[in-house]
Amino acid sequence: MKKLVIGIDIGGINTVLGLVDRTGEVYARSSFRTAEYPFFDDYPAYVETLGMMLRKLCGSMPADAVLTGIGIGAPNANYHTGRIERPVNLWKFRPEEREPDERRRFFTLCEDLGEFFPGIPVRITNDANAAALGEIAYGNAGEMRDFIMVTLGTGLGSGFVAGGQVIYGHDGMAGELGHVVVEPGGRQCGCGRRGCLETYVSATGIKRTVFELMARETVPSVLRDVSFSGFDARMITEAAQKGDPLALEAFRYTAQMLARALADAVAVTSPEAVFLFGGLAQAGDFLLEPVRRYLDEKLLYVYRGNVKVLPSGIPAQNAAILGASALVWAE
Repeated sequence: MKKLVIGIDIGGINTVLGLVDRTGEVYARSSFRTAEYPFFDDYPAYVETLGMMLRKLCGSMPADAVLTGIGIGAPNANYHTGRIERPVNLWKFRPEEREPDERRRFFTLCEDLGEFFPGIPVRITNDANAAALGEIAYGNAGEMRDFIMVTLGTGLGSGFVAGGQVIYGHDGMAGELGHVVVEPGGRQCGCGRRGCLETYVSATGIKRTVFELMARETVPSVLRDVSFSGFDARMITEAAQKGDPLALEAFRYTAQMLARALADAVAVTSPEAVFLFGGLAQAGDFLLEPVRRYLDEKLLYVYRGNVKVLPSGIPAQNAAILGASALVWAE
């Protein structure tokens, strides 16, 4: 009997899900837009849609297969409680609510999906922790026991692996590198603070950088013809590939800010490597090379030359699904 698991990745824009076996082969996949349920305002409708999509996906299972678990990667997911808790990119505080309704801050997703699949274990973790587990199971981490995974999507997530184990912390919320302040009083973040790393290093952050550069500099750029609402971070990579000076400067600045935060993180866990994962990481050497250069400059001397900066080895097409599925295999 072939054992399959379902991997679910919940992003700020899309939710993707797929049937995966232990080798990382994806048997079927589907997706829908998380953005149609902004900030989980209609969370029950989101769960109903997700449950329906999961049932359809199970209809693609081979006759000799059995579903053994469901793994979920999501922003601010708590491995210990099975909940999504105050996710910055899915939930926002409403100023008129002095004490927001707790039902709009804590989402019991494991319990709720368990009602659709009685007897099937459902596990959840931070999407970056899931990516770290995926790197071990399917990617470039191999036998590494100490590394940092940085996920670069709508926001910035991170997963810390030390001694071969994901660091969850006593409350399940460890490893929020995206909300380390790198620029005091800087850009406003969805978490309510200013200067958080993800406001500079993420798909959204690099867009903000480009528009700041366009306001400050007169250098010509093809990016000047694109409105903010129509802007996609991939356009910056495409412009950089053509030698666009503004796009290249945006990547340099983004790499500098990331290296600033990583230098401090390295001093805490002394990892063998830092992996970059996600859409923005697909820019390749436009991001990787300046991160390596700046990190080496900023590291405490005892760490210089000992920390590799590597792209994720998880196949890009199904990376998010594989990362989430690895949570089940890890157990």
